[in-house]
Amino acid sequence: MEGTRVAVLPSQRHLFEIPPDIAYLNVAYMAPSLRDVTEAGCAAVRRKASPWDIAPSDFFTTADELRTAFAQLLASTSGPVEGLDADGVALVASVSYAMGIAASNLPLAAGQRVLVLDEQFPSNVYPWRSRAAEIGAEVAVVPRPADDDWTSAILEAIDDRVAVAALPNVHWTDGTLIDLAAVRQGLDDVGAALALDVTQSLGALPVDLAQVRPDFLVAAAYKWLLGPYSQAYLYVAPEHREGRPLEYNWITRKGSVDFSRLVDYRDDFDEGARRFDVGERSNFALLPMGLAALRQILDWGVESIADTAAAWSRRFASATAELGYRPVAEERRGPHLLGLRSPAGLPTGLAERLRENGVSVSVRGSSVRVSSHVYVEDGDVERLLDALARR
Repeated sequence: MEGTRVAVLPSQRHLFEIPPDIAYLNVAYMAPSLRDVTEAGCAAVRRKASPWDIAPSDFFTTADELRTAFAQLLASTSGPVEGLDADGVALVASVSYAMGIAASNLPLAAGQRVLVLDEQFPSNVYPWRSRAAEIGAEVAVVPRPADDDWTSAILEAIDDRVAVAALPNVHWTDGTLIDLAAVRQGLDDVGAALALDVTQSLGALPVDLAQVRPDFLVAAAYKWLLGPYSQAYLYVAPEHREGRPLEYNWITRKGSVDFSRLVDYRDDFDEGARRFDVGERSNFALLPMGLAALRQILDWGVESIADTAAAWSRRFASATAELGYRPVAEERRGPHLLGLRSPAGLPTGLAERLRENGVSVSVRGSSVRVSSHVYVEDGDVERLLDALARR
């Protein structure tokens, strides 16, 4: 959404438990927990020791607070979207679970295609391969473009055979960016659907749902959403909320809040996207952690996080270029995830050697992946440069 750019945040390291001698530049692997998230998890685990204090209503309250917070996060960088509220959010366990739902509900016929990217993360590939194999459809891979222009490569691949594009917002290996609004327009021209895995961007990169209009959108909580593992959020567009879930659990049925009548079996589901919730969705340990994380992200603002990460990415890009690394061009990358390539090739065991020197990054394919957040400080830049210089 168009708007005034916001100021870069001062260091928020005090809200995390990151030692001063650690340069943690690896949110794209797994985010460190906020202190508030850790405390919420510990309190939730202790709560289970006293189950007599857990009321039937507690199976629903925190879950709906979490749905509301996630919908608010999506709305915070979007233009007006019909149905962008708690009713549009399902609580699931993983990206693969959510994409299994999408693959089961989006129209796909024999001879049609599902577009994915070269070296795309497998959780948004395997469900489509399975579905395509069942019905005689094809998973078509968009080759990696030499100039990092994924948008043009995707648009060139869209034709009348394409029924679904299953895509990220940035490529997970190096942060190369996709213009999802342009892709949505290209898909509209052939009547194709859009299934998004935004695990490597949501929470640190604004996305305008009013322009992108995904049919299904999922993000795992444990990366840029700063939440726990085994938790993910699925946004379902209004036209798909009467679809078929992956499993048939009791809590997604109408009237399930009344525990005294659970044996009065019902075929009708609760409102909106709740029918797609994973079984035992009321996880009393994970939900409070996810809620604490989303509230902090909303307090900072996604635009502020993006601007802060972008400033650090520029610092890392400029400094590492002097060591012979070639960063992905700024106009081709997300603000929060920087891919560094070496024309001479990456040294063997680079990630392990960096870790020994207190620097955590990821090596994905031919790139060193540096992912910054609001806790990065000057010392982290110096520590990375010093470790990289020790070839």
